[in-house]
Amino acid sequence: MAVLEKHKILETHATLLLVVSLLVVSIGGIVQIAPLFYIENTIEKVEGVRPYTPLELTGRDIYIREGCYVCHSQMIRPMRDENERYGHYSLAAESMYDHPFQWGSKRTGPDLARVGGKYSDEWHVQHLVNPQEVVPASIMPKYGFLLDRPVTPEFIEERMRTDALVGVPYTEEMIANAKADFAAQADPEADASGLTDRYTRKEENGVVTQPFPRTIDIRNFDGRPGISEMDALIAYLQVLGTMVDFSTYEPDPKR
Repeated sequence: MAVLEKHKILETHATLLLVVSLLVVSIGGIVQIAPLFYIENTIEKVEGVRPYTPLELTGRDIYIREGCYVCHSQMIRPMRDENERYGHYSLAAESMYDHPFQWGSKRTGPDLARVGGKYSDEWHVQHLVNPQEVVPASIMPKYGFLLDRPVTPEFIEERMRTDALVGVPYTEEMIANAKADFAAQADPEADASGLTDRYTRKEENGVVTQPFPRTIDIRNFDGRPGISEMDALIAYLQVLGTMVDFSTYEPDPKR
């Protein structure tokens, strides 16, 4: 009864209730936030995760522009049914260079976190041109117009520099060669050795310290001359979920 009487005092004094509420929320916030200052990194670094190439980054922007995230998530939860259907559950590190991340909030279509390499480029082109032709029950709209929209790297340097400001490890070399790398990835006849070196390994004093298990996809993604928005979008889709080698991945037991 005494407790109820004291609680009644809070309920009948708005100012006191506000002060106590702020105090409780502040304590809860400190308990949650303070430990983060003593953690070197809140995301476990996983070998293989790299920044997107200029073409993949452009494709990601097209993916966001067209609202693909509204119907497709990019987060596989650690549940048996999810893992059996889509593969290994998503790691935080796989989204560490995504600004914003594409986890999504619902699934009208399937999750795309592991779609990279699952289908051929030709399948993706046909699916985007006429979804119902390859998935009859699909309610996805048609995106065939992407084939007829040429895309250029006019602002790719500024785009990468912006991501670098929020922690994406784009180097000055990567940014300076962004336009060349953009063109090289969509041209199987081009010399893409510079692109591959910049995005598939990290060197310190001439020694490879962080090799990546996967090479860069370099090809004509839409099968047509020139570089279209379709090329960029498919380049992005084909890299999703492919950076981490889950055959050798072992979670950090300290996490």
